[in-house]
Parts: sequence; C-alpha cells; structure tokens
Amino acid sequence: MKVMCPQDSLARGLGVVSRAVATRSTLPILSNILIQTDEGRLKLSATNLEIGIRCWVKADITDPGAITIPARLLAEFVNQLPSGLVTLDLNGRNQTMHVTAGQHKADIKGIDSADFPVLPSVDEGTRFSLDTRTFKEMIQQVVIAAATDDARPVLTGVLFIADPDVGRLTLAASDGFRLSVRESELDAPIDGRISLIVPARALAELQRIASDDDDPIRVSIPAARNQILFQLKDVDIVSQLIEGNPPDYEKIIPTAAATRAVINTKAFLGAARIASSFARDAANVVRLTLTPGTELGGSVTISATSAEVGGNESEIEAAVDGEAMEVAFNARYLLDVLGVVNSDQIALEVASPSSPGVFRPADQTPFTHIIMPMHIAR
Repeated sequence: MKVMCPQDSLARGLGVVSRAVATRSTLPILSNILIQTDEGRLKLSATNLEIGIRCWVKADITDPGAITIPARLLAEFVNQLPSGLVTLDLNGRNQTMHVTAGQHKADIKGIDSADFPVLPSVDEGTRFSLDTRTFKEMIQQVVIAAATDDARPVLTGVLFIADPDVGRLTLAASDGFRLSVRESELDAPIDGRISLIVPARALAELQRIASDDDDPIRVSIPAARNQILFQLKDVDIVSQLIEGNPPDYEKIIPTAAATRAVINTKAFLGAARIASSFARDAANVVRLTLTPGTELGGSVTISATSAEVGGNESEIEAAVDGEAMEVAFNARYLLDVLGVVNSDQIALEVASPSSPGVFRPADQTPFTHIIMPMHIAR
C-alpha cells in the first residue's frame, strides 16, 4: 500500500475514529486503527467491539492495501506534522508503515489487517433517515440522564422508539434519579415499529461528530443482528444494542402539579451555577423556593448552604402559579438540564417537596426532564 493525503484531513480522520479505540483490552489489535484503501479513498476504522467508527479520507492511491497501526502513536505523530501531504508506504514483508511528511519520517510496526474485526455494512434491514440538526439536539437532551455505571447495563442506554402509526421518534433515558424524554416527528414513513436500546455513548459520539450542515443521518438496523448503524457523509458509526427491559418512562412522568413556575433559562442557569459552588460541601443540595406571583410577579429563589464554607441566595423574577413551594435538587442534575434547554424560558412543575420536579421548555418543544427531589433538613 502506498497513498498520499493532506495532513489536516488525515489528522481529522484519525481523531474521529480514535474515539472508538479500545483503551483496555487483552486484544492488541483493538488498540489499532485499520487503514485500508477503498475505491479511491483511504478508509480508517476502529472498534472496541461495542462501538465501531469508520471514516473516509481523500487520498491519492498509488498502490492499494491494508494494515492496522497503533492508534495513539499514529495520531500523535500525524498531529505534530506540518501542513502538506503525508505519504503512507507499507512494507508488507515486515508489516511496517513508513510515514513521511516534509523533513519528518517514521517507521511504525503494525498488525495484519486480516485479524481486525469486521464492521457491518448496510444490508436489507430496516433503513430510514433523520434530520441531523434535530437528531443532534434530541441526543444532547437525552444522554445526560443515562447512567454511567455498568451495574445495570440497560440504564446506560437510550430507548429508541420509531412509531410509524403516530409518525414520531422518541428517545428516553433514565439513571434511576432522573429521566429525559424527547420526541420529534419522523421525516418519512418507516416499515414497522422500532423499539430498541442504543448505548448512550454511541449516540454521544454521533452527536459530537455530526455537523449541523450534514445531509440527513441515515439509520440502518441490519437484519438478524443486534446492531444499529448511523451513516454520515464520510463517517459510519456502528453500535451493539443493549438487551433488556427499560423502565416504563410514561409511568414515571407526574400528571399533576401544585405549583408551576416559568423562569428565564439563562438567569436560572447562572444562579444554579453560583449555588453549585456552595453545594459541593453540602451533599450537592440546591434549594428552590417558589413564591407565587402578586401584581408585581412571583419569584424563584435558588440557594445552597454549607456549614463549612457558608451559603448563598439568588432571587429571580418568575411567573409562579399555585402554592408556595420549597424543593431541593442535586446541583449537577439541575445544571445538566438547564444546559441543554434551547428555549429562552423553562417551566418547572412540582406537586410537593417530596415529588419529582418536571422541567419543560416553555416554547412547547416536546422535551420533558424529571429530577427526583433531595431531602431538605428542617
């Protein structure tokens, strides 16, 4: 194999696929990136057996071939090279890649490509497309609620439901302390209802890699395989699915509230950030005091108190209807949801101090986030 490609394109491609490289594996080849020629382009692939990423890079191919190279070493070397063309020249006899760019050169030993796991391609399974900008926003708003602890694998995933009967796509995730649900209309009809659990990490990588300007994301669910494939313009992300029964999220969402407050999102986020600094030494508890409006309007007071460092209190004007209420939430959970709401105002509904808080954008975006309350010491 001998190819030439621009340094910036190669570095970008290596950066994309490196996110799927296994960091702790007993199989050395999973720490490598598969480099191969593919119909006039250079194809880079990496996998940790749970997530796989493929990326295509423009290249001038003199001699086709394939090899796997240690991901970290190759990426670090290419990132340090000057702008210009990079030449990759494989010596097949000793499986060594000779890399040159200007005055820089290196020999990197690899492993035969025949041992690299095969990533699936599109077959005759279920296929449909999703608007990239909308799907990225959905992912961002839902993955924050997925668990990061593998003790219950089903909670580390995102429930992915595409229902042609109502023409709606639903994403939902819960770690047991909070729940995120986001819905959107399907752009086109699909054959049959789809319900599966996609690892949150795979969706987070898709959200990170995809550009708002990209064409629609093409989704493929290979027949008879426990996998899902997302296709972008020059990148494929394939992920294993999670088996199990997710919580019935519809039963978790409260149907009634004693108090409803509509708050400026930016002001709420700023006050919550201040309070979180004091909450770190107080079990991460942030208190919200909801005061119903009079002719001057209501207010929400955000506060945190620590016996060691002191306390703070911030008051925000808000439209508050119903009973006066004091409720407490985990500061990080509060910051997470406020950080992904793209509406100027957010609505908070609470039934009692011991009931979950329901957060929704005031602009009617179909996004619902539930946070379980924390105990307030009296």
